[in-house]
Amino acid sequence: MSKLQSYVDLLLKWNAKINLIGRNTEAEIWSRHIEDSIQLSQYIPPAALEILDIGSGGGLPGIVLSILNPEKRITLVESDQRKAAFLRTCIRSLQLNATISTERVEALPSTQADCITARALAPLVDLLGYCDLHLKRSGVAVFPKGRAHTAEISVAEGQWSFHYKTHSSITSSDATILVVSDISKG
Repeated sequence: MSKLQSYVDLLLKWNAKINLIGRNTEAEIWSRHIEDSIQLSQYIPPAALEILDIGSGGGLPGIVLSILNPEKRITLVESDQRKAAFLRTCIRSLQLNATISTERVEALPSTQADCITARALAPLVDLLGYCDLHLKRSGVAVFPKGRAHTAEISVAEGQWSFHYKTHSSITSSDATILVVSDISKG
């Protein structure tokens, strides 16, 4: 809990200078952002040691997952240099087992991650393209999605073959956690 509180303190301090989370959500940071990220941890397989968090922004969920899972190596992908500087500060201050990549996810060499996470980054159809580049064939992707998740799944099924399970979010009745596997084109 102390590391999570230290992260929240850093996030709020830096948010005054750069937009890491919506200022109107600062008052509900624990329920809206931290708990929302914490809940993803239960869907990451225990054997998944290499996690790629794409579009890390303010470190949600990547920094939170790194705090909760110190045995896992998390690569945070964030091309915005200011946000990457914030993430580096978090990793250093909290002594996390994480690294930063400031390239765009499309430009990264294939990582062959065991698990990919992304929060509020892109539609599922685009996320599956990133998974095709960076996820091991045996890996899983964990994506929190909003009320349009059914439509996103439908669009993605037109371009991708994949299996998925939906799980109710504990932080919003409109949200769902998608756990996606067996991803291939077509």
